[in-house]
Amino acid sequence: MIEQDWVSQRFAEHQDRLQAMAYRMLGSPSEAEDAVQEAWLRVSRADTGQVENPAGWLTTVVARVCLNMLEARRSRREDSAGALPPEPDAGIHPPDHAGPEDEALLADSVGVALMVVLDTLTPAERLAFVLHDVFAVSFGEIGPIIDRSPVAARQLASRARRRVQGAAGASEAARSAKREIVEAFLAASRSGDFAALLELLDPDAVIGEIRGDQAVAAFFAGRAQAARLALVDGVPAAVWSHLGRPKAVITFTIDDEKITRIDIDTDLDRLSDLDIVILAAGDKERR
Repeated sequence: MIEQDWVSQRFAEHQDRLQAMAYRMLGSPSEAEDAVQEAWLRVSRADTGQVENPAGWLTTVVARVCLNMLEARRSRREDSAGALPPEPDAGIHPPDHAGPEDEALLADSVGVALMVVLDTLTPAERLAFVLHDVFAVSFGEIGPIIDRSPVAARQLASRARRRVQGAAGASEAARSAKREIVEAFLAASRSGDFAALLELLDPDAVIGEIRGDQAVAAFFAGRAQAARLALVDGVPAAVWSHLGRPKAVITFTIDDEKITRIDIDTDLDRLSDLDIVILAAGDKERR
């Protein structure tokens, strides 16, 4: 009974922090509550005789629960994706029942840029970044949670941080004229609007061996159904993905508000080095 009382007291002391941590890692108040509840079930049954750092121990338990939930979420998304998933929302937002204070707390602590890219990170990247950059957990503690060395955990957090920093300057590109042209081109392609495609293409437009606006428009009419508007290294483009992984990047060269060249890159090695942020159609920067 004494041990159970000790666990209850320690958990109560740190519950607010654990709840906040789960919220930032999962982006959902309800999932955060589930994670903390699951963590409590685990710690209430655990042998605490060797616990010397209650705060670190509880952080580890909650983080592992969140990691499992993120991996399960990712697996469900891939299993249900089918051939071509619909265009996703560009950001992560608490459900409708989350109040303004909850949303402001999340946005304030992780930043608007992270709200945009958080869901594009792998579970391990996401955990390493949030734990270290938001909650100042050391990489020595993070490593065992994600079954990586401290050096590998540092690299994961660094990679995630670059994505966030890259997205921080993405809003201007997202509002640019090029973005509007690319978005209009994708919409015309999906709907098979040949006239609208011609309006967007330069008369001498090129894609591979296909030359001329008529030929390029014919090539794209009714296609690009699964291509999603994206920022690729901060530049508006289109991305086709399968099971959550980019398989092709479509880039556009634009001169005088007309598309002069379209390139499609399917080299997976090159694609893996690109910073890709998927955008929802018509989405603007969220403040």
